[in-house]
This record gives sequence, C-alpha cells and structure tokens, in this order.
Amino acid sequence: MITLALIGLLGGLITGISPCILPVLPVIFLSGGAQSASGAADAPTAGRWRPYLVIAGLVVSFSVFTLIGSLLLALLGLPQDVLRWAGIVVLVLIGVGLIVPRFEQLLEKPFSWIPRRNVGTEQGGFPLGLALGAVYVPCAGPVLAAITVAGSTGRIGVETVVLTVSFAVGAALPLLVFALAGRRVAERVKTFRTHQRGIRITGGVVMIALAVGLVFNLPQLLQRLVPDYTSAFQQELADSDEVTRALDLGGLVNDENAQLDQCTNGAVELESCGTAPSITGIQQWFNTDGGAPVDLADFRGQVVLIDFWAYSCINCQRSIPHVVAWDEAYRDAGLAVVGIHSPEYAFEKEPRNVEAGISAFGIDYPVGLDNSLATWTNYRNRYWPAHYLIDAEGVVRHISFGEGNYAATEGLIRELLQDADPAVDLPPVTEQADDTPEAGSTTPETFLGTTKQVNFGGGEPYRRSTTDFAFPEDLPADAFALDGGWALDTQSITPGGGSARVRLDFTASEVRMVLGGDGTVVVDDGRGRREIAVGGVPRSYELVKTDAAASGTVTVTVSPGVDAYSFTFG
Repeated sequence: MITLALIGLLGGLITGISPCILPVLPVIFLSGGAQSASGAADAPTAGRWRPYLVIAGLVVSFSVFTLIGSLLLALLGLPQDVLRWAGIVVLVLIGVGLIVPRFEQLLEKPFSWIPRRNVGTEQGGFPLGLALGAVYVPCAGPVLAAITVAGSTGRIGVETVVLTVSFAVGAALPLLVFALAGRRVAERVKTFRTHQRGIRITGGVVMIALAVGLVFNLPQLLQRLVPDYTSAFQQELADSDEVTRALDLGGLVNDENAQLDQCTNGAVELESCGTAPSITGIQQWFNTDGGAPVDLADFRGQVVLIDFWAYSCINCQRSIPHVVAWDEAYRDAGLAVVGIHSPEYAFEKEPRNVEAGISAFGIDYPVGLDNSLATWTNYRNRYWPAHYLIDAEGVVRHISFGEGNYAATEGLIRELLQDADPAVDLPPVTEQADDTPEAGSTTPETFLGTTKQVNFGGGEPYRRSTTDFAFPEDLPADAFALDGGWALDTQSITPGGGSARVRLDFTASEVRMVLGGDGTVVVDDGRGRREIAVGGVPRSYELVKTDAAASGTVTVTVSPGVDAYSFTFG
C-alpha cells in the first residue's frame, strides 16, 4: 500500500510539472489573490484559506470523476463528457461572479446557512476547485492508465483509491505552489491590495477565457507547441519493473481473475486456472440475434474460445484465419468462439469500422465491441491477439498470448471437446498455414504516433511541436525517418501541407502500412514506384511483398488528407 501511494505521488508530481497544467495555471494563480464579493475590506486575511480550498476541491473532484465518473454516467445513460461540460459551466458562472459582485452574492446565497466565522469569505474556493477537477485532464502516464482502467470497469478497491488520491495530491502540489504564490503577491504587493476590483475582473475574464478555450480544445494546441519536458521521467516510470508489478497494467486483480496466473502462456498441456471471468462492459455485439449480449453461462456444456483482437493489428490479421478455421471445423462438435474486439487505435472504436473488419475476415461467430477495455481488463490481458480456452464446466484451461502456438491450441481444443463428449466425431485437423514470422527475423511493428514510437531514426525531436523534418544521411536498421512537413499526433501522423515522405529500413518478406483518411501514397522500394489509393475504413495496405524475408528500404510519399498509423511486417 505504501509503495502504491509513493508511485501515485511520484506519477502525480511528474504530471503536475508537465505542460498539460499550463492552461489552468493563470486561474490557479489568480485564485489565490482574488477575494469573494464580501471580503474586499479584509484583503490580507480574506484569501488565507482560499488556495488550499481550491486545490482541495480539485483533488476531490479529480479523484471522484476519474474513478467513478464514467461508471456513473454509464449507469445514468448520460454522455461521457457531461462532467466536463458541467465543469466548464461552473467556471463561467464563477468568472461572471468575479466580474459582477451581485451575481456572486446570488451564487453564495445557498451557502449562507454556513457560519461565516468558519468559512470567512472562502466559499468560492472549493467550488472552483471542483470545477477545475472536472476539466483538468492530466497527461496520460502509467499511473493514470492503471487508474482509468480500474474506473472504467468499476473494479475499485482500497488500493485503487489510495493510488488515485496520491496521484491527485501529487499533481495538485505544484498547482498549490502557484496558488500560494498568487496569495503572497496579493498580500505583499501594494498594487494588488489597492486594485482588488481590477484583479477580480481579470480573474473572471481569465476563467471565462479558460472555459471558452476548453470548449474549442485550445489547451491541446498549447500543449502541442510546448515540448514535453517530462517525457523522459514518464518513460522511466513506465519502464520500471517495480512500478509495472505494482500497477499491474495488464489489468487489476479481482475475485474473478485472481487464478488466471496459474496458467502458463502457450502451455502444451491443459491447466486449471479458475472459473472464466465474465464478459463485461461490451458496447455492442455483432453476429448475434438482434445484437443480443453473450453470457458465458449460456455456453456451459460447450468448449469456449475467447479471442482478443483488433482489426488493424497485423498480428491479429495473421491469427484470425486460424480462429475462423477452428470455428468452421468444430462448431458442430461443441466449440463456441467469442471474439472480443479491444481497440488499439481510436478509429478501431467505430462500430462501422469494426463491422467492416468482421466482414473482411469472414467472421461468423459473435464479436463484442470492448471499447472501454472492460473485458480486456477483467481477463488481465496484455496482448493482441490473445486466446483463452475454457472447458465445458466454465474453467479456463489454456492461455496463449500473441501469434503462433496454433497446433498446440488446436490439439487442446480437440482434447476438451472429447472430454465434454467422448462420443463426439471430430473432423480432421485444420490445415491453415502458420505465417507467424520467426522471432527476430522481421522488423518489429513500427508505430508512428508520438506516444508509441520507439525507433525513429531522424535527428529531430519526435513530438507534436516538431513540424519540419529531413531524412538523415544514414538510416539505422529497423528505423524510420520523415522528410517534409508533418503534423504529429499521439496515434498517427499526417502531412502538414503538401505531400511528405517517410522512409523505412526493414527486414521482412511483407511490409504493410496502416492508413486512414482519403488520398494516395506512392511507394518506392528500389525496384519501382507504384501509387496506392487510400480511402474508406482505416486499414493496412500492402507496400512490399517478396518470396522470402530480406532487408531493404522503402520510401512512401504521403498525400495530404492521409493519416499514417504504423508499419507492420510479415
């Protein structure tokens, strides 16, 4: 518990000094010095507790909204951004109140029953903090990822609460410093003491400006312009074995999934790993009667294979033909396949895109859209693809992460089917070719978004604020570089104006590129040039195809309007 608290505090402190706090800093600073309408006569003491109340409100609202906000909104059937809009409205109201004292007195009237000697003139501080907590979204890091996963599935225990509160406190401490600085300036600087009216109006204008900026997502533009000077610290935290173990980023342990770690990845014999966790948090079902949900209890007496996948994942694209073949071969013998589509990219959350992927792969078995990663988390999953094999009694008997191991998995499927019905007449073993690349024989999947790239070979900083690139003289093996004007985002990149180029050094027999938007790409692999039209649902496009794995370089010229997500290899 102490370790979790320290990790949360450290993660929060790193976040609290990152560029994503910049939009709220002016409001925090001015909140320390601006008094409420009834406190102008006592400038030195009126704001004594206000900074603490603002930060306390921020900690409370951020913790509550992060942990249970999504869950409550889902239960109430409300849009996921209703809390953000509520916070923006409150900011506007408080801003107007600072500019128009009579209006602030109306806002304070519901709190008039509270004894004035206990709260002085600070009643506006805590609501302001609550509003900031609703709109203040820190930069995503490993600690926040673990908290979000727990909140999205409703699996909130004491450890998660400790982690969340410690993270919120850590993130709020730097903000408290700014708030106290604002109060100290108000107390010490004569101009502030003699121009309280002007300070209040300035504070009100800044709060309203922040609210308007939030409506149009202007803080995101500001964050893109400022280099993320905390990224190295965030990466160190994410890469720490101790932190990974403490956070269990693959999914928080609960009563349903606690025994899953008794299974060995890719075992060649059946194991016993506890009752299968429930399928939960599915947004939409495909290939069921009327979109009816799937309940594992309905499959008792059958063998169940749960396949976690995402339609643009190259590893899944090579794995799914095996799953489809097993479904076709063994469905009549008692096998039930359930696909859980857990998105890796934002475009993979779109139902129409997933439906197109299901059709393209010829999938006839039920597929659940796990956009909140609720089922993914409930199975403590970490990989695309991942297969969980469940026997007729509902017990998990085999887990296989990643590609390959198909022959062993099929053998265990046949064994469980025979255990469930000794008289079953099994068809011949499927003969689906295994296209899994040998370990180390191909270039690893190459992501182009700023949050996941690891092999950029150019000389420029790879972040949102960088817009102009040039190819280096020498490109390292298994690396990529950019040339021309590019707009970099967290998940994809797109030409900033005219066409721009990306060059890749690779080892593979097949190179594919995940692309979205509308336009064209021109591929030059040294053997010739060809143009590929891009349009419709984001998906992977074949760039290079040879008979055997070989090393080479490919240059892709991308037209405006095309989003490039990643390179994948076969």
